[in-house]
Amino acid sequence: MDGRIARDAGDVPQLRFARLTEVPPQEIARHMSDPRMAEHMPLLTGAWDEEAAKDFVAAKEACWQRDGLGHWAFLRGEDYLGWGGFQKEGAEWDFGLVLRADCFGLGPAIARKALAFARQDPRIPFVTFLLPPTRRHLLPLIRLGAVQTGAVQYEGQRFLKFRLETG
Repeated sequence: MDGRIARDAGDVPQLRFARLTEVPPQEIARHMSDPRMAEHMPLLTGAWDEEAAKDFVAAKEACWQRDGLGHWAFLRGEDYLGWGGFQKEGAEWDFGLVLRADCFGLGPAIARKALAFARQDPRIPFVTFLLPPTRRHLLPLIRLGAVQTGAVQYEGQRFLKFRLETG
């Protein structure tokens, strides 16, 4: 598997999932340096520069090597929209989605496309989502069929945990 899935998402023309290595590190650094990102990302600390972006991409590529799946860059044509995907957390596959602020409205369409991928992958019987308590707009997640299972501590921060069956 090369990290790509179908190029057309229906409601987001030309949407494609690519490896993060296809995005210039300075583009990822610019995205993650936007102060609006930190509002709902309690683990986002410190400055993001090109070197931090390269380290981030290397860590996500290590997930691909270890688990055969990981985070993608979300692209519309060649335009970078953000990143996210599946990361193995113990025995569970957690789904994350981090879009540029001007692309926030594309989240549900991108999530539907990623979850369609998960439903086709026998390794993923369910997906978890960890959301910080600052996230108030949970209806899109609930519409996808996710159910809140409680709260968890992750790297010293509290998150609301949701689960979505994919089988």
